[in-house]
Amino acid sequence: MIADVVFDAPLDRAFSYRVPATMPLAPGQRVLAPLGGARRVGLVIALREGDDGTLKPLQRVVDRVPLLEARGLALARWIAAESLSSLGSTCLSLLPPAEPTVADPAAIGRRGTPTEGADGHPGPGDCRAAGRTAMTLLAGAGRERRMLERLAAAGGPALVIVPDAEAAARWAPRLARLGTVARLDSGVSDGERAEAWSRLQRGAARVAIGMRSALLAPLAEGSAIALVDEHDLAHRPPGPPRVHAREVVCERAARESLVGVLTSATPSVETWWRATDHRSVTLDTAIRAAWPAVTMADTRRILRREPLTPPLARALREALAARRRALLVVSRFASALACEECGEIVRCPRCALAMTYARTAATLACRLCAVSVPLMDTCATCQGRRLSPFGWGAERVEHAVRRRFPGARVARYEPDAHRGARGRVQRAAAAAADVVIGTRGALRLFGPASLGLAGFVAPDQLLRLPDFRAGERLLALLWAAAERTVADGALVIQSQHPTHYVFDALARQDLTAFYRPELKFRAELGYPPFRRLAIVTVRGPRPPEVARLAEGVGAALRGAPDLTVYPAAADRRGRAQRIVVKGGPALPQALATALGDFARARARGRGMMDVEVDPVEWPS
Repeated sequence: MIADVVFDAPLDRAFSYRVPATMPLAPGQRVLAPLGGARRVGLVIALREGDDGTLKPLQRVVDRVPLLEARGLALARWIAAESLSSLGSTCLSLLPPAEPTVADPAAIGRRGTPTEGADGHPGPGDCRAAGRTAMTLLAGAGRERRMLERLAAAGGPALVIVPDAEAAARWAPRLARLGTVARLDSGVSDGERAEAWSRLQRGAARVAIGMRSALLAPLAEGSAIALVDEHDLAHRPPGPPRVHAREVVCERAARESLVGVLTSATPSVETWWRATDHRSVTLDTAIRAAWPAVTMADTRRILRREPLTPPLARALREALAARRRALLVVSRFASALACEECGEIVRCPRCALAMTYARTAATLACRLCAVSVPLMDTCATCQGRRLSPFGWGAERVEHAVRRRFPGARVARYEPDAHRGARGRVQRAAAAAADVVIGTRGALRLFGPASLGLAGFVAPDQLLRLPDFRAGERLLALLWAAAERTVADGALVIQSQHPTHYVFDALARQDLTAFYRPELKFRAELGYPPFRRLAIVTVRGPRPPEVARLAEGVGAALRGAPDLTVYPAAADRRGRAQRIVVKGGPALPQALATALGDFARARARGRGMMDVEVDPVEWPS
């Protein structure tokens, strides 16, 4: 027999090996095989009859039984094609760790190419275009309890996908009410993860919980699959396969007729569109939560000498008097420009995105179409002369709070800026503080209804981010803060845009008030969910080579039908250029076809090319 084996490498082909006569083997098993002068772990995707004496033999079998059945391999091919990742990288990234004595620490490489995944083809179950209801979206209060009820009612095994290991640890005891729980996340040892996969495969576990790496975990007929907090960015981590867990959950539920559930306080715009306009997801938002009072503090035409407006200072004083904890949220982003007189954001006239402010170059640039303009002296809307990119940082706010409330225990917590020992010290101080001042990650310190006050010092900076998802991200942050504030507490927002629909939706606790204008904005300018996006990045050792490759790649893309191709934008050193592309539902296949020649040219030393489809983080 001959085995076709794929590896965790940017290669769009399988390698053939001779199967020793005494080796029991089936597709879906991992094996140890020689490749490139080393022993590497690969996955068998096919077996065929043959006797080629020139082929190298497989060395040993890693798994006692196949980890993937035929439908699991078919789903992996779909993921590879959608994410433009190799089939080997896709499969081996979504399987439990191999035995420590077998795993090879020297990876072949993880850089993607446009033709990777060409051996897989999209299946018919894509919930982006399937047009049939396969999923239920649970929003509103009690969504997690309702998810547990649906999983219990399904009767069969259940797979729950969470954003991170911390969430897995928190969910495991709750899922234990349904039966034996198997943990597939990185919060447990490699051996425990491998054993959990085996228990689920044998039917010895009622529920499995894991992160994106558990998406291919074995499920019997009649099973359920759930994705917690589907809007969370952690569901799309870096590394292959670069596809959102939501897309895989929807696809798998449709293919295998699973009971599918998504939960989110503030669903992604794509999911809300599917539930309301596209009708491929059933929406359940019946329950409203007890909501804190929302106060908007208008900061237009106010000289900002202090970070706390009177409404926020008063709410903080009342919270401290009631012995309740307070969180003041600041932003570390200040890359866009706005008028201090009228609050207008300087936007790209073509793309309507906030333009990036570069202090040293005194320019404004669009990250999408790459247009650059000189810094202006006056506001185009009100002719005001106070254009400013600056905001209130955590350190300045901490100083002001300490000065105004000397008896309060005040701590600063910036988890996205400080890690390791310094981060642990900050976390310990914040856990004992009356007032915590921090970035959005500080919300993780607080559970539901544990705050007396949540104050947002300058959230306009988040609205000014040069990202079409800026409003969606801000709504998620504000909504999470509201759910962590007691019903008779306060949520105070200081803004130059007090009538923005993000704030209106929050105050009214009405998601429709946000998604209606947001979908109109995206439809007019061709942003997801109406069109798909991709970022093509070319890199090389010298700027001239990068420029030539980017020019050729751009020409190839512009020659493809139904693609909108924006001019290439270079990084500061000229060693990388980025091209943004818009397309329809079949964007991955269009890219693979248009860029096939350049993927093959990479081996001749003409630079490297990377393609990311449906990015969730906009590049800086």
